[in-house]
Amino acid sequence: MKNITLGSTGITVPQNGFGALPVQRDDMETSIKILRSAYEGGMTFFDTARAYTDSEEKIGKALSDVRENIFIATKTAAETPEGFWKDLETSLSLLKTDYVDIYQFHQASQCYKPGDGTGMYEAMLEAKAQGKIRHIGITAHKIKVAEEAVSSGLYETLQFPLSYLSGERELELVKKSKEQNMGFIAMKALAGGLITKSAAAFAFMSQFDNVLPIWGIQRMTELDEFLGYFENPAKMEGEILEIIENDRKELAGDFCRGCGYCLPCPAGIKIYDCARMSLLIRRAPSKTWISEEWQEEMSKIENCIHCGSCHSKCPYGLDAAEILMKNLEDYKKIIAGETKV
Repeated sequence: MKNITLGSTGITVPQNGFGALPVQRDDMETSIKILRSAYEGGMTFFDTARAYTDSEEKIGKALSDVRENIFIATKTAAETPEGFWKDLETSLSLLKTDYVDIYQFHQASQCYKPGDGTGMYEAMLEAKAQGKIRHIGITAHKIKVAEEAVSSGLYETLQFPLSYLSGERELELVKKSKEQNMGFIAMKALAGGLITKSAAAFAFMSQFDNVLPIWGIQRMTELDEFLGYFENPAKMEGEILEIIENDRKELAGDFCRGCGYCLPCPAGIKIYDCARMSLLIRRAPSKTWISEEWQEEMSKIENCIHCGSCHSKCPYGLDAAEILMKNLEDYKKIIAGETKV
């Protein structure tokens, strides 16, 4: 497996990063075991966020004794300098470290710049001057914000969704990041769970020499898959190419990525799953999807008040209400036995 250098940061790690959002769903003992196994298996880049409940605490407990051997990236969703400093101090305490390798603005709604009146970028510069952070990064779901961040020259890393389902505009973002000597951290490389073959996802990422994918890992079985690529890296050939081609055909067009930024829903609809039900029930077949619990959840779609909140908050500009109704119609046919999966 090749190493990746994240642009001007000089951070060089295997092209196999650990995304620590999912471990917040595990208990402490399981999380520590997974994180430690990831490190012992060769992973050295760990990405988390203040918003990921106890994820930072788990990393601190699992890896503080090998701090000098790893790189930690975390994030703040604060919108004021006061919130920024509070988040940073909390993160440092929980991570059991006196510095963060990359500190990122989390799901930034704008590209913070010096003199923009918010004081946010100035806070980053001060934190760096104090040695509490090593490098300044930004994460985004809205491509306009990401494009502005790359063009600005103010950020050392960009974290943005990237998978083999991405379009030309996203791929151009990767190219421009490289031209700017800016590290590109790829989130949602499995497209929110719609890509079910990790080998295909890994092989796609291996084409780029400036992209570091961070895999969201919650189970040891998932970790084992990605650790296996250290010895046997998947390549863009044969069956892998067929999988990618077929997935691109099936998932072409608008589909919910499952990021969850549309929530909360006034009608209590679990949009991020309900809007993907037709795909989930076919790509990851499970009796769970047709359980009474999920039938009840899907029925909530009928209570949609078409307020437009989900549409306005969707980073991809999707008409979630319309997508939900299409999924409900399909789901009803599956439950009634009119449509087979």
